[in-house]
Amino acid sequence: MSRHFLRQPQARAGLVLSGVALLAALAGPLFAPHGAADFVGAVYGGPVPGAPLGYDYLGRDVLSRLLLGGWSVVWMAFSAAFLALLAGTALGLVAAYAGGRTDRVLSWSADVLLAFPNLILVLLVVALLGREPWLIVLTASLAFVPGVLRLVRSLALGVAEQEFVEAAELLGYPRSHVLLREILPNVLTPLLVHFGSMLSWAVTILSGLSFLGYGVAPPAADWGLMINENRAGLQAQPLAVLAPVLMIALFALGANLLAEAVARSKAGTELG
Repeated sequence: MSRHFLRQPQARAGLVLSGVALLAALAGPLFAPHGAADFVGAVYGGPVPGAPLGYDYLGRDVLSRLLLGGWSVVWMAFSAAFLALLAGTALGLVAAYAGGRTDRVLSWSADVLLAFPNLILVLLVVALLGREPWLIVLTASLAFVPGVLRLVRSLALGVAEQEFVEAAELLGYPRSHVLLREILPNVLTPLLVHFGSMLSWAVTILSGLSFLGYGVAPPAADWGLMINENRAGLQAQPLAVLAPVLMIALFALGANLLAEAVARSKAGTELG
């Protein structure tokens, strides 16, 4: 699968695009010339030597805030997607394998949550309970769980009918063994594809929360917050807005391309 994966143009493009955003987010704090709240230049000042992206609406270095503002987006997006993947996979496997009332209750609960748009659901919870990072991550992951549950359930129902699963049951293996050793490995590739999509959605939602004022609180640096703070001066200092927009777009697009490449490489492996 790795050979087919690396041959995909989407895979190479996704690695480059997401790699740039991840490098800026993870290694950026080591190279930021100023602190996130340091006033070092003119309000909406343009690019000058030592500040290639200019200054924001308070005279803070845009480059420094860009390098410092990616960490919150990246760790929260990965955490929300990973927690949703774990919870949704566990619930989907249980729903598919248990059947009966358990399946109906879990499927109904997922349908109810799916009725709420993800951003609206997260906004509602954060507005009521606060905007602590851990709460935002948990709420975002909760919004993604129904989609994972439905995906895993549909895949697991097909796998559960295979002969090797019936053989494991006839041999007396415990239910946990059947779920984790027989069914789960056969649904991992679609889950990886969905994980890449969830990363893209998580970045969009978290950046949208910061833009609306419900995410990371100022004066901390955050890409979504930077867009909101500097949008009034877009004509005077466009780099203060365009730079964080570009980083968000790179990360989201890269994650989508990687997810598409995983799906294509899986299809290529099966055909080969």
